[in-house]
Amino acid sequence: MEINDLTPAERRIWDAFPRGERVDFRSEPEEDASDGHAWGSERTVRAEVLTDLLLNGSSARGQVAGLNVRGARITGKLNLKYAVVEHAIRLRGCWFERKPLVYGAQLRALVLSDSALPGLTATSVTIDVVLRMPCCRITGPVRLSGARISGGLFLQKAVIGSPGPAEGEAASEEAPLQVNHADIGTDVIAFGLTVHGQTRINGATVGGQINLDDARLLAPGSTALHAETLTVGTDLRAMRAELTGRVNLTGSRIPGQLNLAYARLANPGGVALRASSCVIGEVWLRSCATIQGGVNLRRSQFDRLHMPPETWPDQIRIDGLTYRTLAPHLPAEQRLPALEREESGYVPYAYEQLAAAYRTAGDEAAARTVQLAKLRRHRRTLPRHARLWGKLQDVTVGYGFRPLRAVGWLLALLLTGSIAYGTEPPRPLKAGEAPDFNAVFYTLDLMVPIISFGQESAYAPSGWYQWLSYLLIVTGWILATTTAAGISRSLQRQ
Repeated sequence: MEINDLTPAERRIWDAFPRGERVDFRSEPEEDASDGHAWGSERTVRAEVLTDLLLNGSSARGQVAGLNVRGARITGKLNLKYAVVEHAIRLRGCWFERKPLVYGAQLRALVLSDSALPGLTATSVTIDVVLRMPCCRITGPVRLSGARISGGLFLQKAVIGSPGPAEGEAASEEAPLQVNHADIGTDVIAFGLTVHGQTRINGATVGGQINLDDARLLAPGSTALHAETLTVGTDLRAMRAELTGRVNLTGSRIPGQLNLAYARLANPGGVALRASSCVIGEVWLRSCATIQGGVNLRRSQFDRLHMPPETWPDQIRIDGLTYRTLAPHLPAEQRLPALEREESGYVPYAYEQLAAAYRTAGDEAAARTVQLAKLRRHRRTLPRHARLWGKLQDVTVGYGFRPLRAVGWLLALLLTGSIAYGTEPPRPLKAGEAPDFNAVFYTLDLMVPIISFGQESAYAPSGWYQWLSYLLIVTGWILATTTAAGISRSLQRQ
């Protein structure tokens, strides 16, 4: 390109480039780049001029060259495919006619803050410092799959994609934000980000944290966040986020926090949160509304799970979920209904895990309540005759978890027998040979198997007192058997 072909606007940029000076075309500081299509020729710059500068421009003596432009209307395509660019690219508040192409390029830094673009193709790009796109309005897809960014990726308050197709138009199947298998050296800062469609970060590696606080990822009936096998150095934050569509974190590794406090997750008729086979330090779902859609946490490992009972949806899958502690600390009766919602039906491990969490917290009473609930739930899966025996164990000794219940039955029956036989003593079998009658020990003789006080064999009740003796004998055997079963179960647990 000949230097004489440059427009006045292009000449300003050309002259400033060797010294890295900023060229500002804005008429006011708070301009909206979305209106850039109406900007005039006085701030219109051809993309090929910028490409020529970046590929062939040089620094002034003692200066650092760089492209630093604000408020330009850039026509044509900024094509840096496979290019090696040694200069920083800073195009803030600009309007792009066509989406920039930096596929496979090697760049120092790329800053597109506050700009309006029809998309960005940056697959397999290598950026030494940082990629900044905060407050951008991007109507088409942003392709960053396979990108290598030594610094951070900044997308805060950006809007990517369109709310939806016009009536009669087909919806695009391409994900508006694609960061699959990217390698980000430090953080991904995307608080306040809005994405209309799917956000894909499958297999990505982020050295620091991902911050999606106050973000809106909107993909109704589809997947809002596709982040399988994601690896994060510290935390994945999405506090107060609006996540419409499925959130898929299958196989992710997050050593710090997955913080979804105050977030809204909704995917009616489907799975709203899938975090199966994950290894995560802490999962926070504090103060969240009830999740609309299913939750799948199968085979995951959490150090701490902070999830109030009211956050659980009607359908969950938690078979194989392991967590060390559970918060907030609540009575077991408030936690148990969630286990009834397991899609697979009765899952013994879910009860064992909840009981273990209560033991870790030092609440043995709650742990016993959970174990009792587990056996009651198991009883509903058994044949009728087995359910009857289980019911007897439950009523008498609470499957061994309520041993004082047996003492209560024993005292009640002992009192009944003592009063009945004390009022109307039974006749002796052999007059003159029988020991003195004692209603208490006679009742104990009837109720307690094996042990004998010599009363039962010496006296014979009649009438309804005889039927009472049969009842006491049978009840005594039932109490003895269920108590033994409970003791055996307790020993097995220890």
